[in-house]
Amino acid sequence: MHIRGVEPIQEKSNVPLAIGVLLCAVAGLGLTVGGAWLALLGGSPYYAITGVGLLLTAVLLWRRHEAALWVYAVIVAYTLVWSVVEAGFDFWELAPRGDFLLPLGIWLLLPWVTGKLGPAMNLSKLPLAAGIGAGVVIYGYALTQDPQDIAGSLPQASASARITPADQGEAVAADWPAWGRTQFGDRYSPLTQITPANVGKLKVAWTFRTGDTRGPNDPIETTDEVTPIKIRDTLYLCSPHQILFALDAATGKQKWKFDPQIKAKPTFQHLTCRGVSYHETHEGDQTIDGAAVPNDCVHRIFLPVNDGRLFAIDADTGQRCYRFGNDGEIDLTNGMPMKEAGFYEPTSPPVVTDKVVIVSGAVMDNYSTHEPSGVTRGFDVYTGNLVWAFDPGNPDPNQLPENGHAYVANSPNSWITSAYDAKLNLVYIPTGVATPDIWGGNRTPDQERYASGILALNADTGKLAWFYQTVHHDLWDMDVPSQPTLVDIHKDDGTVIPAIYAPAKTGNIFVLDRRNGQLVVPAPETKVPQGVAPGDRLSPTQPYSELSFRPRRNLTDADMWGSTMFDQLACRIIFKKLRYDGPFTPPSLQGTLVFPGNLGMFEWGGIAVDPVRQVAIANPMGLPFVSTLIPRGPKNPATPDHSQPAGTETGVQPQFGVPYGVDLHPLLSPLGIPCKAPSWGYMAGIDLKTNKVVWKHRNGTIRDSSPVPLPFKLGVPTLGGPLTTAGGVAFLTATLDDYIRAYDVTTGAQLWQDRLPAGGQSNPMTYEVGGKQYVVTADGGHGSFGTKMGDYVVAYSLDQ
Repeated sequence: MHIRGVEPIQEKSNVPLAIGVLLCAVAGLGLTVGGAWLALLGGSPYYAITGVGLLLTAVLLWRRHEAALWVYAVIVAYTLVWSVVEAGFDFWELAPRGDFLLPLGIWLLLPWVTGKLGPAMNLSKLPLAAGIGAGVVIYGYALTQDPQDIAGSLPQASASARITPADQGEAVAADWPAWGRTQFGDRYSPLTQITPANVGKLKVAWTFRTGDTRGPNDPIETTDEVTPIKIRDTLYLCSPHQILFALDAATGKQKWKFDPQIKAKPTFQHLTCRGVSYHETHEGDQTIDGAAVPNDCVHRIFLPVNDGRLFAIDADTGQRCYRFGNDGEIDLTNGMPMKEAGFYEPTSPPVVTDKVVIVSGAVMDNYSTHEPSGVTRGFDVYTGNLVWAFDPGNPDPNQLPENGHAYVANSPNSWITSAYDAKLNLVYIPTGVATPDIWGGNRTPDQERYASGILALNADTGKLAWFYQTVHHDLWDMDVPSQPTLVDIHKDDGTVIPAIYAPAKTGNIFVLDRRNGQLVVPAPETKVPQGVAPGDRLSPTQPYSELSFRPRRNLTDADMWGSTMFDQLACRIIFKKLRYDGPFTPPSLQGTLVFPGNLGMFEWGGIAVDPVRQVAIANPMGLPFVSTLIPRGPKNPATPDHSQPAGTETGVQPQFGVPYGVDLHPLLSPLGIPCKAPSWGYMAGIDLKTNKVVWKHRNGTIRDSSPVPLPFKLGVPTLGGPLTTAGGVAFLTATLDDYIRAYDVTTGAQLWQDRLPAGGQSNPMTYEVGGKQYVVTADGGHGSFGTKMGDYVVAYSLDQ
């Protein structure tokens, strides 16, 4: 005899019901076990409770009992309430909480499932149907909302103020003669031909291919991050192997190229060239300190090369400036405590004044305590002779390498371009930390003195003017990664503040008076987590600028994400197993969640400033990392044992010479997607008179990082920075998806986009030639960022 409601599944026609039973049982088992683990770690009990509910649903379905739908309706209702309480009405945070349960609920309501549960099912369907309907309403409403969005309008230029950019003398309007257009690093063009009204008509004007692609002996971190410069009718740019090209600015046709014949190895931590610098001999510059200036290379390009060389190249012919150094090149490893190629890498263009070319360089991170110095040096712009040095780890930082003295090993370095104020004759150098980065117990007071901050030096002598430290005793690689931006702020009371804006990896933007280093925007010292690994130490406080994109609250397991509730659960478990007490949680053997992560909220692209409107455009991001200290042992010796550098800044880093190695990697789910809920990247507009963020919008899609090309606008990480124009349009190419985008500077609204042939992890630039404004982007991809590799330079102009 069969009793309706408790009859087990037998007929072959019950396949749809069997599928429901199987899905509920498998999901219930996984959620119960994983949820119990999470609950024991102190996380949400939701998953365990839901897992038990699903197991009960599976049993009742198998028994063909209509109570299965009642139980599932309770699960759906519980899930919706819990989801809104945890995530609000952010659709992308709600998605993994319901993208399995709601479709399964719909499946259970279909006739070929409910029809097997008996004739009384019409009433039993109603609660579940109501729950599914409520879910549709909640998710539909969430699609119209974005709690992370900030809407607003930046101010227009004041007609009465008539502000003239302080650096206008450095560049004619049609040119882009320096990496940041001027050495103020503002990434602003006064050109107005392209406007919000016509930017949608931009078309590809020309494409150039360098022919320089990643080879079998190149490191993972092979990247095309160049921003071309433009002087008169010629563009100058370098490719990842530091091949220098001169192109016709109107057509993109090659005029000449120079190949420095770099001998790269897989052990190089970087293989990139962010740009080159230009110098022109003007009338009146014919003597330096009474000596005649050589008459060759009136126009010259300075090319940094990753194997530790600097070239001076005739900008008109592509030939070496033979009177500079040794036949047009100088060896930057001279005076270094070790000279192995790849350990000292100048990856960014130098600052050039009328007298000196000022060079800094990257030092390999986290390999050992015996590496090159991070010294910054000034060389005679014509002869290449060493004029001065500033070695941050030396008690006397201006000591030159002579009489057996070498620069100090592992001095804090500066790997990105500096800024320069010609009127003050000060160069502003963003500094990093003495490597190894993630351990500081061995650092000397001298190595700490000028680490992770802004260093202002006299450009002629290298003498210290002032220093401001943005992170004390940095154990997180939270250096100042961007070229600072110099801008004169015109206050409403008529005063003018010559300011410097320094974006940091922490998300803070430090604003100082560039004359003396005094804070313009307060950055109070704030208590930070303590409890360092044995043998190290911590600063009790860190400066927190009041102009910042840093997280306003600590992450919780509710902030963990996934493509489904299952990998979201896995991310919650991972999160709860890590040490995390907020920003500046120290590295640990347990594993520390670092947020903002090692990529930082700001990277090397910097911000773009319109000095006339007194506004800035920024592209902050947020992606947590995990830092796990690895004790010394047989497989982790304290000194090199014939091992080679990793050729990347992530993964296991040996940190030879200190008590621990370190494993660094992004916080990812088992499926390889970020564990932190999106957004991971924004565009933002800042009013520089009030130092307030006026608008902020998610930026970029997961089209090129998902298994199938999904154009979902979650907001993605970026490597590279924006440019802005007097025409009221800003541009960015740096997103994880392969697009160039244009934005309305006033509101941040996206106005236009175009598909790039490869990853655009570079800063775009703009110029005018022949009466036409062009926007140019280098699109060669980024090895460790995972974007499409290529060798393209693409120019856009209006479709006329």
